[in-house]
Amino acid sequence: MSMLKNALNVCRAMLTAIIIAATMTACVDEEEYDNSPQGNFEALWRIIDEHYCFFDYKNKEYGLDWNETYNKYKVRINNGMTSDQLFEVLADMLGELRDGHVNLSTSYDFARYWSWHENFPANVSDTLLRRYLGTDYKIAAGLKYRVLDDNIGYVRYESFTNGIGEGNLDEMFMHLMTCRGLIIDIRGNSGGTLTTAERFAARFFNEPATVGYIRHKTGMGHNDFSEMKEQRISPSSNIRWQKRVCVLTNRKVYSAANEFVKYMKCAPQSTIVGDRTGGGAGLPFSSMLPNGWGVRFSACPMYDRNKQSTEFGISPDHKVSLTDGDFARGHDTIIEYARVLLSQ
Repeated sequence: MSMLKNALNVCRAMLTAIIIAATMTACVDEEEYDNSPQGNFEALWRIIDEHYCFFDYKNKEYGLDWNETYNKYKVRINNGMTSDQLFEVLADMLGELRDGHVNLSTSYDFARYWSWHENFPANVSDTLLRRYLGTDYKIAAGLKYRVLDDNIGYVRYESFTNGIGEGNLDEMFMHLMTCRGLIIDIRGNSGGTLTTAERFAARFFNEPATVGYIRHKTGMGHNDFSEMKEQRISPSSNIRWQKRVCVLTNRKVYSAANEFVKYMKCAPQSTIVGDRTGGGAGLPFSSMLPNGWGVRFSACPMYDRNKQSTEFGISPDHKVSLTDGDFARGHDTIIEYARVLLSQ
């Protein structure tokens, strides 16, 4: 069974469980949690407590204790506080999870945790990218591509929300077929659709391969999970790339883009160059508080082929950062490093 079918089956099971749970808890929440600051605080803490998927992992990584978090923020709640004050407290509490897939949304604001990339060097420059792409590059859906002057193919893919079809990929690979190597630059790509990441990665495999694992919640306890299910890539039946490829990364590579890097780590002629990715290895799901505010959270954990979590990112094969000297000369250090690798 392909990874897509496995993922769809897992998602269907998870969605069914959530629908059932929502049906059961809607009445319970209506009785237990009123639309007050205290009621909304209790509802949010409980939603995360019962459905979030990384408690044990983050307890080991940095000592997260969700019960202690409850005590820490409960004292900041009172039923006389304003909506803005409540939003601030709830957003701060969610920030303790250090998860870019955890958000609180209202009609006037959107709480987010962006320190996973804001506290690190950008390692990408729009000014330099314009220099390498020039003005005569080709566009296929979300892909921008051209042949560099040393006969290295260069592909810029900014977001996996920009879907690409098999025809787009065929045309691109036909155009780049005579190149001696390929650079795929996904720096700044913060995610999108997993099926798009799989479709793209399938062009670099000649044999079926296990590229990772996924689990889903089976109950409300912190450790209630299914067994690990394989994520597999099946080779594309269309044009496949047979030469070396470098994937360029930085800290803003997240979610589905992080998964793409995980897949490409398993491709036989692929090398990851740049900075550690941002992570985001939990499939997100959503719920709602009594006051109508939406909350999104990570519910299904995903792992690499060694069954290790990639929630906090994936290390590159070659760690390279932009330098001031190269920038002043109009050179992108990471692209140039990849060109040298592909030329050897």
